[in-house]
Amino acid sequence: MGTTTAYTILAYLPELENLSRGQLISLAGLAPFDRESGKTKKKAFIHGGRAKVRKCLYMAAQSAATHNPVIKAYVSKLINRGKPYKSALVAAMRKLLICMQSLSKNPNFVLE
Repeated sequence: MGTTTAYTILAYLPELENLSRGQLISLAGLAPFDRESGKTKKKAFIHGGRAKVRKCLYMAAQSAATHNPVIKAYVSKLINRGKPYKSALVAAMRKLLICMQSLSKNPNFVLE
C-alpha cells in the first residue's frame, strides 16, 4: 500500500482503530447490501460509505492483485472458484483495509 492510499484512509477513516471489522467495512462502503422489496430479489452490490476511501482502495487492490504475492494468490483463488474479477477485487479491498486496521492496532502485524 502506498503513501497516498495510507494517508487517504487515515484522513477519511479516523475511526480505523475503534471500529469492529464489519463496521469498518460498512463505513468504507465495501459491504454488500441486498436489494430486496417484497418478492423482488436482485443482486447484492456495494454502495454508500465513504467514496474517496473506496476509490483509493480500488487502485491499491488492483496494484496488489498484480504485484503483491499474498493478495495475488488470494484474488487468483477467488477467480478460480468462479468469482468475477471485480468481486475478487472488492474482496481484496476488504482484505487490505482489515490488514491496515490490524497494522494500526499492532505494529508488528504480518500479512500472511
